[in-house]
Formats: sequence, structure tokens, C-alpha cells
Amino acid sequence: MLDDARVSWRHATISWSGRSWFIEDHGSTNGTFVQGHRIHQMEIGPGSSVHLGNANDGPRLNLSSGTSTSSSSSAASASASVPQQSHQQPYAAQGASPGWAAQQAAPQQSVPQQSAPHTGPQPSAPHHTAPRQSAHQQAPQAGTVPQQQQQPAGGGTAAPPSHGDRSPTTFHRLDLGRVMRIGRALDNELVVSDLQVSRRHAEFHAMPDGRFEIRDLGSHNGTFVNGVPMAKGGSALLGPNDIVGVGHSTFRLVGDRLEEFVDTGEVSFSARHLTVTVDGGKQILKDVSFGVPEKSLVAVIGPSGSGKSTLLKALTGYRPADRGEVLYDNRNLYKQFAELRQRIGLVPQDDILHKELTVSRALKYAAKLRFPADTTASERDARIDEVLRELKLDIHKDKKVTALSGGQRKRVSVALELLTKPSLIFLDEPTSGLDPGMDRDVMQLLRGLADDGRTVLVVTHSVAELALCDKLLVMAPGGAVAYFGPPEEALNFFGYATWADVFSAFENYRDYDWAGRWKGSQHYQLYAADVDAAAPQPAPASAPQVMRPSKPQSWGSQLTTLVRRYFAVIASDKGFLALTVLLPAVIGAVSLLIDPGKDLLVRVDERTGRISPNITATTVLLILAVGACFAGAANSVRELIKERVIYERERATGLSRSAYLMSKVIVLGALTVLQGALVGVIGFSSRETTEEGLLLGDGKTAVILELSVPLMGLGFASMMVGLVISSLVKTAERTMPLLVMFTIVQVVFTGCLFILHGTPGVNELSYLMPSRWAVAAAGATLDLNRIFPNTDDPTSTDPLWDHTASAYFLDMAALLALAVVCAFLVARFLRRHEPEVMRK
Repeated sequence: MLDDARVSWRHATISWSGRSWFIEDHGSTNGTFVQGHRIHQMEIGPGSSVHLGNANDGPRLNLSSGTSTSSSSSAASASASVPQQSHQQPYAAQGASPGWAAQQAAPQQSVPQQSAPHTGPQPSAPHHTAPRQSAHQQAPQAGTVPQQQQQPAGGGTAAPPSHGDRSPTTFHRLDLGRVMRIGRALDNELVVSDLQVSRRHAEFHAMPDGRFEIRDLGSHNGTFVNGVPMAKGGSALLGPNDIVGVGHSTFRLVGDRLEEFVDTGEVSFSARHLTVTVDGGKQILKDVSFGVPEKSLVAVIGPSGSGKSTLLKALTGYRPADRGEVLYDNRNLYKQFAELRQRIGLVPQDDILHKELTVSRALKYAAKLRFPADTTASERDARIDEVLRELKLDIHKDKKVTALSGGQRKRVSVALELLTKPSLIFLDEPTSGLDPGMDRDVMQLLRGLADDGRTVLVVTHSVAELALCDKLLVMAPGGAVAYFGPPEEALNFFGYATWADVFSAFENYRDYDWAGRWKGSQHYQLYAADVDAAAPQPAPASAPQVMRPSKPQSWGSQLTTLVRRYFAVIASDKGFLALTVLLPAVIGAVSLLIDPGKDLLVRVDERTGRISPNITATTVLLILAVGACFAGAANSVRELIKERVIYERERATGLSRSAYLMSKVIVLGALTVLQGALVGVIGFSSRETTEEGLLLGDGKTAVILELSVPLMGLGFASMMVGLVISSLVKTAERTMPLLVMFTIVQVVFTGCLFILHGTPGVNELSYLMPSRWAVAAAGATLDLNRIFPNTDDPTSTDPLWDHTASAYFLDMAALLALAVVCAFLVARFLRRHEPEVMRK
């Protein structure tokens, strides 16, 4: 046991291979060093000197030759300045308190035989052999040497570690009365080279009374104190244990010294006792605990129904576990999601970019939304070019996303997440639907991301490339952990030759206690016991944040970017543009086939002098109204469902819900209004109508415009209904039946097929239908009460059809009110597609 904050709880293992000694680093935070180089696995011998946590002054283990008590073969022992104690191999160097001791290493014993619930021949028991140098591992490499932790000035005591067991990256001294400004600009006293940080982000103030204060300078991504966002432009007094978060950096005051911790990927991540219960008390995730080594690639596999997707949502905060906690660098992700969400990347199974755009253009819009408003275009472009070069996409940047292969599209989705330099990346089924060659390419990409200093966790069904991973998490049916450890030892652990046999065993023995078998194994003691030993925590919703997190861009800036992006998406889709023009033109032309040349005026019988119904007028109004309904709803009925994955991800990174909705309303509304105008002009211009307009004066042009406005409003209101449908359905395939049903219902309630006024129940229900009010507004201009009188009761007239300006305004106001109600409903329904921790 080593009492040093730079030594991880499970830091390294020294093991005997049968002919030599090996040391293996267990993904420690501050690293294991030999001759100044950070190593992952390495053969060592007598005379070797190993430093833990720091290449220069970290605790040192000196290996000297010795003799094993159990055999005459040569052995080695790790020594320090305290007496050694005998201990069963493997010897694991750990951080603890109080005191530390290095134990003598003995040759490793074989792991006890694990029982397996099948009758076939048992493979040999898993044997914990010496670590192998994997093809993807490069050792030794020169690592970054953390600065030695010093005692606070004045003999004070340092605050307890709040960043796992890391030492501060650097120190800054705060003198009394001094102001230290933090930001991205070079004129700040403390320059943070991070595009998530504003040019002038915040200030530390050393007060004359010895206290310290942090003041936000109107930052875009916000300043956080203990994970809670400060009010923009606000201030807060700091205590000795308070943590200030600015972008990827955090700061802690120790005496008059400011300690800075830069998140470069050397952070711990663990899940502790995660349990998810659905309605009815059924657990779909059962007491899942594991720790992810820093800068490693971890795969999660398991049969259908094993809770992989639920686990991913719990780990990312999209659907927090009902019980347990997720710790990012020893900080509760659920309670500090507003700050930590910027450090985590998530690549869903579906693409999170608009496929109609080119790679570079799609990334530019994403960068515009995610980076602070004071980030220049050159800074964003430089970061985009850097990511494209890293992922070897620079030669494809001018291609449309749809023109790329499946593996390349997945790389583009990864590139989007890498823009903000996350230290932890989650991927959900990135190889789904790819051929074996692309499967390997994607996994090699993820391997490279981990080697470059990121922790990558991938949920996958593919088992072909598991050897590239550092750790493997196997989920059993019912949502419990069946194995966690090196992938090369997993099959031996289960006692099967192939993964197909393992998955068949899961299916055939669903009632078997796979989790109990795992927890009773030596692998569990080696790789998960220390994380699992932590006490379970209550539900994360118990401590909601009071202040809403800041957004990288203002509402207006987000709206402008979203509108521009949406127009670009539509403009790049030539087929949609052609259909947008063709559909209203066809609808208007169809109306011309109904009694060609007949007018839309009041018809008086010359013999009797009585008014006879003008069926042509009502039929034309019916066709034009139903066409406007269909066109408006068709424009929007698929928009939200097809972008749901994009919205979910962008919402988690700070997108405004109302700005997103308003961008759809503006762009789709403009298209729909133009379609309504085209329908009206084609449908009314070739027929004789009244020359007495209610609002725009007399003349045929004024009357046609006055008749077209209700069709524009009807198309807009129907477009809003389409957004409601799109926000409700779970798949795009369900939108078409609902679109047809909506259009048919509008036909019935136009009032053109039968008289609605005076029909109890039906008339009141018609008030909820956009077509009722649009036809009524056009009918007010045409004087529909005279054109289509109630033959059963000539004295009964519909007040919504009165040939008055007030009736016209009432009808149009009701149409607008329906659109506003639909907008409110869409905003509420969109909340269901946001990370649940944000809703709480």
C-alpha cells in the first residue's frame, strides 16, 4: 500500500510469466514509469527501478534478485523503505492510507476451475498468463510528467483530492488584492487554450480580507462551482474545497495558491451499482459496477435483452439509473451534468449529421452551434481541419455525407464529437450494418482514438475485433454483469471455444446466476472488486440543479445558424424542391378541371328569382382547402422524427429547444405559405369571383389575394399539425397513415359537404379543425351564406361565413390560435427526446 495521492487505488501488477517478470499498468491516472518513460506493459528484471505516479519523484519500487520460498527458480522482489510482507501473486501496487508497503512477489498460481452450464467438453480453466504486448500498444513512450504537488503557502493543509488521484497540472499564485482573469485571449493573466472557453471567461478576485471570489464575465459555456452553473455575470465566494470549472479545466484554491487541473484524458470513469427499474418493478439493469481505465478502449457485448442500450443511456445521463452513480473523475455525472456533458462525446447508432450536406459544411454548422459565440470562423475551421486530418477524412471533406461509405459516415459522426475534444467517448453499435472489412476499420479507428489519449466505450454486437480492446464488459440476460476484464481471457472464463457458444448458453440457461458466477471468480477480484465495494447511492434526482446551464450561443445566434443550415439542407435536396413546387401546382390545376369556366358567384334562378346553391364554388373550395392541408402537413410530418437523433445529441450539448422549433416553423412556414399562395392563384385566377373584397378593396387581384390568404394560413396550421405528429411517432413509417387520416378528417369538417352550423356536437368539434376556419374565411369573402344557403332552413346562416370583415378576422385569428396551440404541444413533446437528467 502506498500513501501517495498520485498512486491509483489499483495502479499496477507485477507478475511472473514462468521465465521473467512483467509489470502491467492498470490504466492508472498518473502512470507507471521506467527510466522516465511511461509504460503500459514491460518486462523487468533485477536492478530495475519503477516510479509510480511521477517519472521523477513518484514512489519508487526497486527490484532485486531473490529466491522463491516455493521453488528454486529465480524470483524478484519489489522493495521500498519499509519492511516487506509476504503476499500471494500477483502483486498489485495500490494507493491507500495510512502507510505503504511493497509485497514480495511469488510465481502466480492457476485460477480455480469455473463451472459452466453445458454438457460439452470443458476447455482448460482460465489461466492468468503473463501480460502480452498487444499489436496496438506502443511502449514505452514518453509521457507527460505531472508537476509535484506542494504544500500550501503558510503551512496550510491541502484540500482533499477532488480529481481522482491526480496531481495539479500547474499552480498559480493569487496575491491579496490581485485579479486574475481567465480566458482564451492572450491578454488574460491565465490563458486557457480551449475553444469551449470564452475569450474573456471569468475572474478570480483575491479580496482584502483574505477570501477569494470567482466572477463570471458573461461566458458563453458558463462557469461552474462544484458542478453547478453560475448565473451569467454572477459571482460566488470560494471555500477551500470548492472546485471551479472553466471548459476542460478545473481550479481549486489551496491557501493563496490556485491549482489548475487540465482534462487531457487522464481521468477515471466508473459505474457503481447501477440499477434501472421500469413500470411494474421489472429490473432491466441489475447492480452493474465496473471501472474504466483511462485512455483505453472498452467493448460492451451481450445478447438481446441484456440491457446494453439501457446501460449506455445510464452512463451518459440520457436516462439516469434509478439507483447507483456514475463517476467521472470522482465527480457525480448526474449531479454535475451541466458541466461534465462538455467532456463526454456520444455517437449514436444513427448518423448525427445531415446527409444532404458536404462533410465540411455539416461540421461547420455543428461547430458554430457548439463553440462559443466569440469563436472566430478561422478558429472553427482550424479545429475542423485538424479533426479531419486526424480521422483521414480531409480528402473527403467536399463530398456529401450520402456519397460516403458506411465506415466513412461513422468517421464523420466521430469527427463531429471530437470537435470539442472530449476525453470520454461512447459509441452505440458503430459497426451495425457494416461488412467485416469496415467493421475492422471502425474498430481500428476507435483503437487509435484510445491510443491518442481518450477513453472509448463501444456497445457492439460484433465480436470479430474484440482483441483490439483493452477491457471487455459482457452483459448477461436480465441486465447483470457476466464478465469484465481482458478480452483475451473472456472465452476461457466462460469455458467455451466461441462467442456463439457463449451467447447460446445465455439463451439456454437464462435462469443461471451468471452475475453470481462472475462475482465468485478471481477475475472479479482482479478487475472489479474495488469498484463494486463502494456503497450504492440513492437515486440521482435527489439533488437537482437550481441554475440552468449556459448555452454556447445566444438564442438568436442559434436560431440564425439553424435556419441557415435548414435552408442549406433543403436547397441541396433537388427532389424535395421539385416536389415542393409541383405539389401545389398539381392541386391548383386539378381544381380547374371542376366545371371549367364556371364562376364562384351567387346564382339566382331567372324564373323564380330564388338563390340556388353554387356547387362549383363549394367543390373548388373543398379541393383547394384539402390540397393546402395535405401540402402543409406533408412538408413537416417527417421532419422531427428523421432528425430525432440529431436533436437529442445537440440538445445535450446546449441547443435551445425553442430555437430549434422556431427554425422549423420559419423555414417550413415560408415554404408552406408560398405553396398556399400558388394554390390560391392557380385555383382562383381563372374563375370569376366577387369584386367586393372585405379588406383589400375592390378588384379581382385584391379578391384573389384575399381568398389565398386563408389557404396560406391553412397550410401553415396544417404544417404545425404535421410537426405534432412528427414529435409523437416513434418511427417515420407511422407518419404516412396519420397524414392520410388527418387529411380525410379535414375533408369532412370543411363545411362544403354538408351544413355544419346548427348540427349539435359536430359543429363544436369542427372548431378544432383548421380547414373549418380557412374555408370560413374564404367563404366570408365570397359570401358563402348566399352561395351555399341552407335549403332546409333558409333563415339559418353560419356566422363564420358572414360577409363582414369581423367574421374574416375571427376566422383567421382562430386559424392562427390553432397553430400556436400546436407549437406549444410540439415544444412539450420535444422534451421527451432530451436527456432525462436535463429534464430533472
